[in-house]
Amino acid sequence: MSTSYTIPKTQKAAVVESVGGTLQIKDDYPVKQASELAPGECLVKLEFTGVCHTDLHAAKNDWPVPAKTPLIGGHEGVGHIVAIGEHTQDSPVKVGDRVGIKWLAYSCLECEQCRKGNEQVCVKGKYSGFSVDGTFSQYVVSWVSHVTPIPANLDSAEAASILCAGITVYRAIKHSQTHIGDWIVLPGAGGGLGHLAIQYAVAMGLRVVAVDTGAEKRDLCLKLGAEKWVDFKETKDLVKDIKDATGGAGPHSTIITAASNAAYEQAIDYLRPGGTLMVVSLPGQGKLSCDIFFTVTKAISILGSYVGNRQDAIESLDIAARGKVKCYYTLKPLSALQETYEGLEEGTVVGRVVLDMKQTLVYHFWVFSSRHDS
Repeated sequence: MSTSYTIPKTQKAAVVESVGGTLQIKDDYPVKQASELAPGECLVKLEFTGVCHTDLHAAKNDWPVPAKTPLIGGHEGVGHIVAIGEHTQDSPVKVGDRVGIKWLAYSCLECEQCRKGNEQVCVKGKYSGFSVDGTFSQYVVSWVSHVTPIPANLDSAEAASILCAGITVYRAIKHSQTHIGDWIVLPGAGGGLGHLAIQYAVAMGLRVVAVDTGAEKRDLCLKLGAEKWVDFKETKDLVKDIKDATGGAGPHSTIITAASNAAYEQAIDYLRPGGTLMVVSLPGQGKLSCDIFFTVTKAISILGSYVGNRQDAIESLDIAARGKVKCYYTLKPLSALQETYEGLEEGTVVGRVVLDMKQTLVYHFWVFSSRHDS
């Protein structure tokens, strides 16, 4: 039996009208109707959406690649499909399905990079909240080939942040050339990506050194399973403290989730010989600077890791659905998006902010599985 939905003509949406423009919450933004959807497109009614540091960069337009304007940002959305474009062939999803909207909204699936599982660097790629409108709205258009089914036992608000932050750190750790029992350092460990990275790393048998600042972030990181904590504002010698935390030799890998050039510059110094630097975070402007002599003589690998493909999305959601990874988030209304951007810029956001399109109040959620309660 097919499910049908009434689709309104207008919606509430957070819109940046022009480059350098201010964020505006509009109540009358048009909704693309079912009859207007192209084959392969779907319309999703959103319940929740996470807020990512990438969204701040898109709003500020401070990356070397400009975002489209006017722009609706956001790329961590969870909701239900309410319409699919006519003449869509072999759709893997149907109307009524609960799905996630990711950073990668579309790829061709036919080019060399797509065939090799690097869909996120497809030359025809479209990106939610950057090159196409994203999830800071009540309805969003996406593609049936790229929306991700959400496991039945995973809460929608928690699933939202897995769709970017979770996928991104999961893939980076998976490709970090580490093995069970290895040490991994996570600069930015108390933030949206970092606190999830701790849990994925622990689930994969790694030993974690968390690097961040502040008592609240320290407590969160240690509760989530980090064995060691280094406060980058309090330390007198970050490199030494990280090496000491790992027994003196340094970590086997580091996943840089802090949007800071300094976090990259120090990595070569503290990595042990044969270690791997995973380049993940994207400062607005920055160059990767490293000592060539020691990069060579320590046989350091430097690997860029860019979000994840469709399989990475399924795997990272499955791990979360099995209770191995839980998201610490604050639930806010769409009207709180601007203040959330300000918190991201100041580095004061602990965990993740998730927007509830229905709520007007602010809630805080500590969501831990039983293994974190001991």
